[in-house]
Amino acid sequence: MFKTILLHADAARSAPARLRLAAMLAEQQQAHLVCAAMTGISRFAYRAHEDQPYQVIRPDLAKLATASARQALDKLGQLADSLGLQSCERRLVNDDAYGGLLLQSRYADLVVLSQADRDDPATGGMLQDLPEQVILNCSRPVLVVPFAGVFATIGKTVLVAWDGGIQATRAISHALPILCGAERVVVGMLDPVSGGDEHGEIPGADIATYLARHGIKVEVRSESGAGDAGEALLAMADKVGADLLVMGAYGHPRYREIMLGGATRTVLASATLPVLMSH
Repeated sequence: MFKTILLHADAARSAPARLRLAAMLAEQQQAHLVCAAMTGISRFAYRAHEDQPYQVIRPDLAKLATASARQALDKLGQLADSLGLQSCERRLVNDDAYGGLLLQSRYADLVVLSQADRDDPATGGMLQDLPEQVILNCSRPVLVVPFAGVFATIGKTVLVAWDGGIQATRAISHALPILCGAERVVVGMLDPVSGGDEHGEIPGADIATYLARHGIKVEVRSESGAGDAGEALLAMADKVGADLLVMGAYGHPRYREIMLGGATRTVLASATLPVLMSH
């Protein structure tokens, strides 16, 4: 089970929905929820044991950034209190969003953040690549919540994207705490080839057997992946009525612009349901 869930807390308009989903998952997993707000100032700008950055940013601007982060944290903290969470904390972090989430993720089982939203007046064009950077550089699974929509459930009907690769394998392993409690789990494949090392003689049979040993009832579904694989996965998720998509994230953290997988990029940009990704 997930025992510590790390939530990115900020002033984005998607933050309340993100918190509600994280709280729902924390309740299901009996997990401790950490609401972490970053000041936006890199931790490397601070001297040891000092609360103001050293000769990098004007003190008044540093105080303003800290106050803004604290305000966003308090707002979400009040919402968390109203939801009656059993175990929740507020954490103000002197760091930028990228470095802060990566560092804090070392001590969590799951990271929850939102899909990038260019039209959000609170964030504008900032942090547009935050989801993919965290996914590619942290060692934990990341739950990406769409910036729009209301999510009444999570983990009841789960679509697992399976291609036999390492990233998909890691994503399934990381998602087991959710999959074990799901009412329906669908293993979805796009144009699988029989007889290869990835899928074996009967595509989907081996991973279905693996999941069944965890007490998970599995359906195996295969569809055409012609065109954009990411769009095909999202269409499959809609067909099966999934409230969560589990998939591996493909890409190289250093060469993100060149090597982030096409399906990964499409899903991050276009998903209308929560997506749990692992790299």
